[in-house]
Amino acid sequence: MDMRMLLFSLLIVPWTFCATARNQKTEPRNRGLSEVQNFEGLQTDEEVFMEARSPKKEVVVLDYENPEDDQNSALEKKDADLPTCLLCVCLTGSVYCEEVNPEMKTVPALPKETAYLYARFNKIAKITNKDFADIATLKRIDLTGNIISEIEDGAFSKLDQLEELTLAENRLIRLPMLPPKLTCLNVNHNLLKTKGVKTNAFKKLKKLVYLYLGDNELEAIPPLPESLRVVHFHNNNITTLTDETFCKGNDTHYIRYNMQEVRLDGNPLVLAQHPNSFICLRALPIGHYK
Repeated sequence: MDMRMLLFSLLIVPWTFCATARNQKTEPRNRGLSEVQNFEGLQTDEEVFMEARSPKKEVVVLDYENPEDDQNSALEKKDADLPTCLLCVCLTGSVYCEEVNPEMKTVPALPKETAYLYARFNKIAKITNKDFADIATLKRIDLTGNIISEIEDGAFSKLDQLEELTLAENRLIRLPMLPPKLTCLNVNHNLLKTKGVKTNAFKKLKKLVYLYLGDNELEAIPPLPESLRVVHFHNNNITTLTDETFCKGNDTHYIRYNMQEVRLDGNPLVLAQHPNSFICLRALPIGHYK
């Protein structure tokens, strides 16, 4: 009997212990699953919240905190210059717009770093004050072979760096105000008359070296700066000269050292009648004269 009781106890106690342990494991597992599910639910809500909030965060960074915004603005400005470079050839600092097809009738919008503009042989008829207002870097402008008949007086006034201006083969009847640093001005083959050139238009240009005004309708030669080396007035309507045109009539010792070339052929002018007009020059005017 004692042996039976001992055997029963050895069988029932481990079973009871295992059942209790199994119940304890099951309860925590169920409770843990619930907690995990609840936690996953919170994660999902957080992810939704972050997704809803993320666009605002990106906007703030782009508008106020991203240091690359300036670079993006610069790229947008370059894109704004693109139409010019589709019509023309744009290199670093230089724009070439020659014989553009379809016909170019106005000065195109230029990249702000433009130093050299070649817009030859087009159909540009007028130069306005706005065409070059924002391009202070310009050093050379060549508008040869257009049909320009009018240039507003302030069109070149802000171009403090402009050194060379070519307006040859156009239809100009008057010259606008010219920038002070010009070294070369070419207005050959136009319709200029003396009344279309201001009295001191050239005299104020202290750095002017080359002046080409051939094939116009000038009746007289305006005052010229001392800096000139080459000046062409061929094929105009000039009929007379004075002792002050090139020299200083009251100073017989004055010599115009800078002047190397004067051209006056093709004018109704007899040089022999004006011997004192060239006394200060180192060489007589070139060309064929009657």
